[in-house]
Amino acid sequence: MPLPRALAALIDRTPLPVAQKATDLIFARALQQHPGLFDRLGEHAGKAFGFRPTDLDLYFVVHPSAAMIRLYRPRQAPPVAASISGPLVTLLALLEGQIDGDALFFSRSVTVTGDMEAILALRNGLDDCGFDLPRDLSGLAGPLALPFRLIAEKVRARALAGLA
Repeated sequence: MPLPRALAALIDRTPLPVAQKATDLIFARALQQHPGLFDRLGEHAGKAFGFRPTDLDLYFVVHPSAAMIRLYRPRQAPPVAASISGPLVTLLALLEGQIDGDALFFSRSVTVTGDMEAILALRNGLDDCGFDLPRDLSGLAGPLALPFRLIAEKVRARALAGLA
């Protein structure tokens, strides 16, 4: 399920430095909530992982050993050891373990390229973390945390229904 065009256009028009700041904030929160996120990567921790939402003009590169994420336009992205591409909602559902990654891969809803062993190690680490994005990110909303979480849970449920 791709993002609505208006939302995708708004995100794509956001200047990259602004989008990077927001991404850094979310990534830092994720690492705070899940400090063992990269523990199972082992020898793959020094590799760069790319995530390409196909409905956005963005490319996320995660550097686990540096606990860092960088944002690029796809045509300017550096080489990575492994990458996953697909609609943003699908990538977020994979992150949370809400959908079966194998089924998505074999149905070609996502594309995985590069070092498959590194991707499997990352997947195992994600499976252990128990991401719940509405819960994990609601703290960023300060006093509006509860309404933010409730709205985010409804948005997630609607998006996941579109993937079924």
